[in-house]
Formats: sequence, C-alpha cells, structure tokens
Amino acid sequence: MARMIIWLVVAATMLLFSHRQVGLAARPQGARGALAVTQERQKELSLTVYNQNLGLVKDTREIRMGIGAHEVRFMDVASQIQPATVHLKPLAGPRGMEILEQNYEYDLLNPQKLLEKYVGKKVKILDKNYYTGEERIVEATLLSMNGGAVYAVYQIDGSIHLGHPGRVILPEIPENLIAKPTLVWLLQSGVSSPQTVEASYLTGGISWKADYVFVLNSKDDRGALSGWVTIDNKSGAIYRNATLKLVAGDIHRAQGRKEIYGALDRAAKAPASEAAVRGFTEQGFFEYHLYTLQGKSTIKDNQTKQLSLLSAGDIPVQKQLIYYGAQHYYRNRFGEPVSNQKVGVYLEVANKKENRLGLPLPKGIVRVYKGDEGGSLQFVGEDWIDHTPKDEKVKIKMGEAFDVVGERIQRDWRQIAWNVYEVEWEIKLRNHKKEDVQVQVVEPVPADWDMLRSSHAYEKSEAHTLRFVVDVPKDREAKLNYRVRVKF
Repeated sequence: MARMIIWLVVAATMLLFSHRQVGLAARPQGARGALAVTQERQKELSLTVYNQNLGLVKDTREIRMGIGAHEVRFMDVASQIQPATVHLKPLAGPRGMEILEQNYEYDLLNPQKLLEKYVGKKVKILDKNYYTGEERIVEATLLSMNGGAVYAVYQIDGSIHLGHPGRVILPEIPENLIAKPTLVWLLQSGVSSPQTVEASYLTGGISWKADYVFVLNSKDDRGALSGWVTIDNKSGAIYRNATLKLVAGDIHRAQGRKEIYGALDRAAKAPASEAAVRGFTEQGFFEYHLYTLQGKSTIKDNQTKQLSLLSAGDIPVQKQLIYYGAQHYYRNRFGEPVSNQKVGVYLEVANKKENRLGLPLPKGIVRVYKGDEGGSLQFVGEDWIDHTPKDEKVKIKMGEAFDVVGERIQRDWRQIAWNVYEVEWEIKLRNHKKEDVQVQVVEPVPADWDMLRSSHAYEKSEAHTLRFVVDVPKDREAKLNYRVRVKF
C-alpha cells in the first residue's frame, strides 16, 4: 500500500510538471510573456493637431489572441500621452472582447534607472589596468546611487569605493523597466480569430501654426499670398502614413474636460468638405475650422514639417501711414515739443472672395517681401495675425516710416474749472519722399470732450478717438491744428 501511494505521488508530480511546461510553451509572445502589438500591426492612423500643443491620435491595429485572458502590450505610442484620455474599442471581427484592466507604463529604460534598480544587489564591474592593459571582472555590491552613476557607492572585497572607473555589467533588465512608453490592457477574449481595435488618446508635444509669405508689387498696391502649415512634433512618436487634420481655433481647456475631449473626438471624425484649399480641404467645425490634408503624410519624431496651405495672387492691398497719439497728452502740460515721433507703416488686406481670398485664415506670422530695382526680393517686415474669418480685414504692421516724420507741440493747456480743461495741439508732418503721401492721425481723447476748432476735417471713429486724414506733399510739411475741451 505504501509503495502504491509513493508511486501515485511521483506520477502526480510528473504530470503537474509536464502541465507547467506546456503552459509555459503556450504563453503569448512579447515582453514578459505578454502579447506585443507593434506598429507592424497597424492598419490605419489618424492624427488631429491643434494650435495649443495638443494632438488627438487614433491608432487602428489588429490583435491576434486566443480564447481567454491575455496581457496585450500596445507599443510605439507617444511618450507625452495623457493616460486619462486613452480609450480602446473593437472595430471589426467577432465582438467577443472585454477590457478587464488598463495601464500606462512609462518607467523608461536608461542607465541611471537601471543602476537604481540594482541598489543592494550584486553586480559585476569590468576593471582595466591602464598601465598593463589587463582586464578583469570584479564582483561588487551596489550600495547607493544618491549622487548619480558617477558617485555610486560600491562594496568590493570588504572595502567601500566611492565611484569606480570600470564598466558595470548587469545580469538582466529588471521587469519594471521598458524601452518605450507602452499601453497595457488585460483583455478577455471569447473568440480565437483576429480582432481589429482602435486606440485613441490625447498627447502633448505636437502643435501646428500657419506661416504666410506676402510679396508686394512695385507700387505697393497688390501682392501675392502663399500660406504654409508648420507642424512641430516633439510628442515622442512617429506617425507613419497618417490621415492628417488640423484644427484652427482657441480651445479652452481649463474647465469642462469631458466636453473638450468629446469635441476633439468629433474633430477627428469630421468629414472633409469639397472646397479645396491647395493641399487641404477646409470646413467650419463647431466654433473652429478644420483642415484635412488630401492624401497621407508621415510626421517623424523631433521633426518640423511644412505643407502648403493656400496660394493666391494679384490681391489688392492698401498701404497706410498712421500717426498715433496717447490719452495722457490731455492730462498734463508739456513744456517741450514731443518730437521725432514715429509714423507707423501698415498693410491692410480684405479677406474677400473678390480679392481671390475669402478663406478662413489661421493665426500665424505674415512675412512681407518686395523686389528691389534689380528684381531681388528683400524682406520688409512681418507681423502676427489672429484667426481671421472670411470678409474680415487683415492688418499687418510693417514697421516705422523712414522719410515721413511727425512732431507734436502743445500750443495751449489751460484749466477752465476744477475738472474742465482746454488743450490745443499742433501736429507737424514732414514728407521727405519723392511722392505725395497721406497720413492718418489717430488721437485717443479721454473723458467727456468737445471739439472747439480744427484745421482739418475729422471723424469721431470711436467714443474717445479722433481720426484725421492729412495730405502731405513731397518734400513739404503739413500742419494739423485742433483744440478740444475735456471734462474729467
């Protein structure tokens, strides 16, 4: 009887050992026995980029797993992913998949962290005698990494060493360190056939902006505009053959995060319109504008990519010379002339269809060029423009005029009552150019005011703004004189 019991125990042990061996052989391939789903399994990729250092990624891949619970490692994702926004859903195939657990692993592999994981453990150090060239491997215990790898503390042969010039050799990579940021799901599958899933998430580190080039003609009254999209990708991921969409608009993200994520998701799904804008199609979306690139594009990590957005020629443009005042001029007595004030130079373009525009223009920098007498283009100024809808005007400040000079003299300043003053100004505009010019004089007047007299016609463009248009002949001076009464 005793022999039979012993034989049964041995048989059971051998059977259990054989089952464990079979179980180990049947585990899914991948890191730590998990199923690795890399970019090689990618079937579709969509990327929506926003102006505010934000991108929405929709990554469709095929997963091949058997029936039962599996750890699936979704690799090659952006290192600046926002884990709270990750969402996984099945798209095609039998619907027999259930998500049991979701993790984001970002404890990335590097020399510092590798050594930190071996504090208190045995390591090997390849030691070299620089005089004889002899190499030997010594065994050491890593005691501390508080001062970094250079000042690591080792115990070798009973002695304490503060740092060591040799090369540290580690037996293996710790399980809790990974080479790339990875999404990890524990999935329960009821079918054995392949399934197509879509992982979507928001990531930082990627943004886009518009850049414009405007080329003036010789008379400064027409020009050609070309627009470019500049995408800067520092998200830590490569987006190969992606459907690219751009959202132009100022999205508020401080509150209502769920509503924002919903809007971002709808932006990525929105269909493109048929009104082609160069390489992009454009459509109004919510309170923003959505631009979809025709075809696919690859955006590499740490890459700046430019794509053509629009092109239009023979656009009417109006050049303006503007001389601005200030409200504090009416509150004080000036004993000396306010001389050598600059006259600003501006270009104004109407974003209208009849001007071969009429498109929503995303915010960006407009750089203006003009050909010199030899036909070579020269840079003449740049300015930021905000998001500009169709039928609105774009105003570009070019700089300050060189040959048109302004000077301001306070001819009179007197107090009529304790809160009532009269101020008289004379503004001299001198034109040293070879042609006549027209200068707009814009005067912000504070408080309650009345015009007493003026040498030129004026327009009350706003409640506290006077606007004069003064013609200044070539090589001449023009004087504007006016007197106002202000009540504070």
